[in-house]
Amino acid sequence: MTTSNDIPLAAKPVDRAAHHRTDPEWLDAAIKREDVLVFLMQGGKPLLDASGKSLVWLGPEVARLQPQAERLFMGKDKAGAPIFAISMAKGFKLEGSLIEGTGEFTDMRGAAAGLELMQANLASTARSILEWHRSHRFCSKCGGESVVAEAGWKRVCPSCNGEHFPRTDPVAIMLATKGDKCLLGRQATWPAGFWSALAGFVEPGETVEQAAARELEEEAGIKADPANAEYLFCQPWPFPSSLMVGIIIEADTTEVSVEQDELEAARWITREEARQVLAGTHPDIYAPPAMAVAHHILKEWAMRDA
Repeated sequence: MTTSNDIPLAAKPVDRAAHHRTDPEWLDAAIKREDVLVFLMQGGKPLLDASGKSLVWLGPEVARLQPQAERLFMGKDKAGAPIFAISMAKGFKLEGSLIEGTGEFTDMRGAAAGLELMQANLASTARSILEWHRSHRFCSKCGGESVVAEAGWKRVCPSCNGEHFPRTDPVAIMLATKGDKCLLGRQATWPAGFWSALAGFVEPGETVEQAAARELEEEAGIKADPANAEYLFCQPWPFPSSLMVGIIIEADTTEVSVEQDELEAARWITREEARQVLAGTHPDIYAPPAMAVAHHILKEWAMRDA
């Protein structure tokens, strides 16, 4: 049975060792240790080596690259080595630097598909946190400029002492089913042939199951009872920072009425067609990539009774 621990970007997390976040002396010493593991991020992109399948790992020499760079303590590996992500300034250039030729800053969507599980989790976590810092520099209480605290996991406003923490937006991503069929949708901007499960943000005052039923009706005109929703697993999604909650929900109606602002089209396919989609043999539909939780939701349903 697939669980959240098996889903890409969630699998193989390190020990976050959160108790060290409030110990500046320990952190200052940790990043100078010979066994420290440091990787770089710039504008949401991780630095990958020439193979494109591994982060470029640096040691204490990273301090020579950009002394005042923001650092994010990620935790410890199994051997107890501290791990940090460093946010490189927009103006930093690999050319002419001490690490020229080691790799390239690579788009996260492409990078995540090739990285091994632990590195994908680290890079996606760092992207979510560092992008949050970039967009939340000012206090939402008084408007003053806040500063980074607790090894990158918090911001504090010196003016009003307001504390701010990284946000994660829950998203219901649901596969509506009716008998031996499931519903897929597509947006107009997607590549031809690409179809996926429907999804939408959870609003204040509702459960994930209620959000799934509401979004299903809003986007495709399909009615469903939240009580008939089945939770599967979830996935942290760093674009920019969501938690994708995978659900299968039994539909009460089947007539599709697409909300054009959300979807270009929606269609029912049989379980056998879903298996073809996953196998890459369907004549006009291809599956979401294996990195995406939508792929695993479709697979979970399609392979039942197989």
